[in-house]
Amino acid sequence: MVIKAKENGVQVIGLTRGLDTRFHHTEKLDKGEVLIAQFTDHTSAMKIRGKAEIWSKHGQLESES
Repeated sequence: MVIKAKENGVQVIGLTRGLDTRFHHTEKLDKGEVLIAQFTDHTSAMKIRGKAEIWSKHGQLESES
């Protein structure tokens, strides 16, 4: 998936797999920065805080603040 920040301070948080879902990685993006991410054996979900454009194989969407 691709995440492009539309404002400063967008947070992308990776969440673990397993019985207890936990945060395991955090990235902070400034306006215009792009993060290319993938789901792995350890990452089952991602949480995005802030305004961002998100592209995945399922389509495109925009998050709100």
